[in-house]
Amino acid sequence: MFIHIVGGGPNEHLPSLSSYDGEHVQWIGVDRGTKTLLEAGIRPIKAFGDFDSLTTEEILSLQKMLNDLDIWPAEKDKTDMEIALDWAVRQKAEKIRIFGATGGRLDHLFGNVQLLIKYAEKPIEMIDKQNIVTIHLPGTHTVSYDQRYRYVSYIPISDDIKGMMLEGFKYPLTNCHIFRGSTLCISNELIQASGTFSFSEGILMMIRSSDAGTI
Repeated sequence: MFIHIVGGGPNEHLPSLSSYDGEHVQWIGVDRGTKTLLEAGIRPIKAFGDFDSLTTEEILSLQKMLNDLDIWPAEKDKTDMEIALDWAVRQKAEKIRIFGATGGRLDHLFGNVQLLIKYAEKPIEMIDKQNIVTIHLPGTHTVSYDQRYRYVSYIPISDDIKGMMLEGFKYPLTNCHIFRGSTLCISNELIQASGTFSFSEGILMMIRSSDAGTI
């Protein structure tokens, strides 16, 4: 089972949601993202949020169309996305993908990145039209070449990334110590069908990107 969550970010940042649909995919709406899913012809199995970005008429329409609309108060200690992601993690899905979590307000973007860090040990991807963002813990990880996301960048989340190795990349690394704030690993590229990155200590963000207009 795959769980795909759609937030209320600007639609122009979304990839084609239908290309991520499938027999084993369950869709979850978050606030305005619920309306976005329905407009794309996808019916979510569940929706979360305070829905403060929708009109009363739009909320009533959602209540008629969906069996499970989990409405929360506007004043709460978690964002709508965190509530939805907490639920999704409890379902023990093979992978969770988050859409509609970038663009627009920067506080929402950084809040959503914090959620990836919160669940660093879980297989979660945050995807928009130009990027795929994932968080990684120490170990050896494989990354496959994808022309759609040509550039591969690594950003330290923790203070230090120790023993960083990059193999199969245009700019390889061997046992490198990277500090938070470094731009050493920005905009690398794979030169083989697949490559590996590994490190012995720290928390690392990987961003796979394309230039505007290439997807």
